[in-house]
This record gives sequence, C-alpha cells and structure tokens, in this order.
Amino acid sequence: MKRSADRILTTHVGSLARPDNVLELLFAKERSEPYDKTLFETAMRDAVKGIVHQQVNMGIDVVCDGEQSKSSFLTYITDRLSGYATGDQPAEDLWVESRESIAFPEFYEAQRKLRDGLVAKPVKLVCTGPVKYCGHEALHRDIANVKAAAEGKNLEEIFMTAVSPSDVEGQQPNEFYDSDADYLFAIADAMHEEYQAIVDAGLILQIDDPRLLTYYISRPDLSVDACRRWAELRVEALNHALSGVATERVRFHTCYGINIGPRVHEMNLGDIVDIMLKVDAGAYLFEAGNPRHEHEWTVWENVKLPEGKIIIPGVISHSTPVVEHPQLVAQRLIRFANTVGRENVLGGSDCGFASFAATEQEIHPSIVWAKFQSLAEGAKIASKQLW
Repeated sequence: MKRSADRILTTHVGSLARPDNVLELLFAKERSEPYDKTLFETAMRDAVKGIVHQQVNMGIDVVCDGEQSKSSFLTYITDRLSGYATGDQPAEDLWVESRESIAFPEFYEAQRKLRDGLVAKPVKLVCTGPVKYCGHEALHRDIANVKAAAEGKNLEEIFMTAVSPSDVEGQQPNEFYDSDADYLFAIADAMHEEYQAIVDAGLILQIDDPRLLTYYISRPDLSVDACRRWAELRVEALNHALSGVATERVRFHTCYGINIGPRVHEMNLGDIVDIMLKVDAGAYLFEAGNPRHEHEWTVWENVKLPEGKIIIPGVISHSTPVVEHPQLVAQRLIRFANTVGRENVLGGSDCGFASFAATEQEIHPSIVWAKFQSLAEGAKIASKQLW
C-alpha cells in the first residue's frame, strides 16, 4: 500500500453514484425481476470505465470502481453467499428505535414520510443453511472491469471494497447455526475467499464495517462497555477472515452510516479506537470531516499509531451537500499529519456517496465531484506546507 512519501495522497471510501441505465438494471436485479444479462455486463464495463476516468480527472490518487455493479455496499453480498432465503419480516431500518430516533422522534418520522414511495424497500433475508461463497464469477468480473478501466491512467493504486462479516451478520439474521458466534465465523470463512481474491488480483482490499460503530446507535439498551465487548468478537471474526491476507494490502473502513441528521448520540472515536486498531489492516478510514467528529483528531495525540500503519481520515463528508473549502481540507490534513506523521496520512472521505444506490437518495453526483476537487486541491495545499 502506498504511503504519502512526498505529498499527501488522496482517496475516498468507495461508493459513487450509478448512471440511470445501471440503476434500472440494479433495481430489476434487486427485485428479482428479469433483466438482460448481456446488457448488464456491457453497462457495468462502461460505468466503471467512466467512474474511474472521473476520479482520476478530479485528482484522486487511489481509485476504485465506485461499486457500480453493487446495489449497495452491503446487500451485494446476497448474490455471493449461499445459505440465505427471503424472510417473512420486512427489512429493518437502522434508525428505528435507535438512540437518535428516541432523542429526535419528530425529525426521523418526518424523514420517513419524505422517503416513503421515493426509495425502494430493501429485501429481508435470513440464514437458512450453511453459508458458502459462490460469487467468484461476479467478483472476477468486477476485478477485470476496474483493472481494464485503470489501464494507462495516471493513478497510484486501485482498491476494491468488500463487506465485513459483522455487517452480513447484522443484515441477515441467523436461523440455522447453533449460536451467533458459529454463524459469524461461518460468514468469516466464506468472506475469506473474496478478500483473498481481491488481494491476489493486485488490488488493495478495503473492508467496510460501519456496524463496528453503528451497533451502539442501534442498541440504546447497551452501555459503551457492552458494545466494546460485542465489537471485540466481531474484530476477532474479521481477523479470522483475513487470515493469510497480506496486512499491508488491507485497509479498514468504519463509519456511522448514512444519517443526514442530528447525530448527537454516536459513539466517540476514543471509545473504540483501540479495538479498531486490532484489525489486521495496514490503514484505517474513519469519519473526521463533519461537525460531530472533526474535533476527534485530538484522539491521536494520546493514541499511538502502530508502526507502519496509515490513517485515512475523512476530510470531506457525505452527510452534507456543502462543499468543503480546499483550505479547510488542508487544515484538517495538516492537523493529522503533524500528529501522526505526514507519511502516515492520506486524505479521504467520511463515507461513500451512494452506499445504498438501489434504495436510497444520497448526495447528488455533481456535488460529489466538487467535493473530490476540493479534496485534491486541499491535499496539494497541505503538501506544500508539509514538504
């Protein structure tokens, strides 16, 4: 994994808006409706080619496929794991009965009413049999598409996202295994195949694990200590899934989910950072570019970053349409660089900008590209001051 050797490199979390023709195909796929598979393959190739070109054009150094073939960062995995069936209950909304909705019920009820009829209803799956990996064809297609799109481009590296075992566990309840731990580690065994294949293809693997932080929000009945104990087992399972995968080729991303709301009751970084750093990864991505968590850069004054590790703080945010000024981006990057060392920092985003492309409305792509431009310009400003 490349470091910021002579300037601050830029990247992001992964998910970017899909073109309308791709969304139509993803909608059909998500609803198990018939669709033209040949058209799907062509549309994905073209979409990945376009999204890689746009990232490079905006000045992003470490790029990805924008998750163009995935309906969301999470639900894509239902096509790649066997052992699941449609459940009787509707899919749950993270924010229902969360700490946030209890504190601000009127706001979240108004948001729910605004969303009704505008976004697709997610499908609820449950585990009804042994969990096995069966997504080799789709994975190899994604790898081939992004490598072809990046050929000849002026970029530093390519990364590819994959969901954590914990997020699969949380989205698809267990009705087969004897215990939650057995289920969790079965998912980890299956996901190892995807993780290893991405690294074997020469790409950087990014693990997406928002549940490490959002579990606390969704469980108002639990204390911070109880959520820390819960998180320890999930990190153990993730490290099991990463067994044999080169640590220096792995980056780990966690965040607070897609919540353009008050965000008052989220877990503090200081309450989980030691557990996050136990993940066998070479780099860690976390939220630091929004009003709720920007102040937490000071956590790194008291937490020693392990030797050889990298942090990729969010310095642009998915939780506001306001485009960050390049000078603000630079200030954020310089603070981190002065705290943990300039070579140990890349500039990133808080989260993806189209994480649930087939079901949610998020930040408009025209704004995302403006944010990416500010990220690149801010990194240049910071680099001039740091080198």
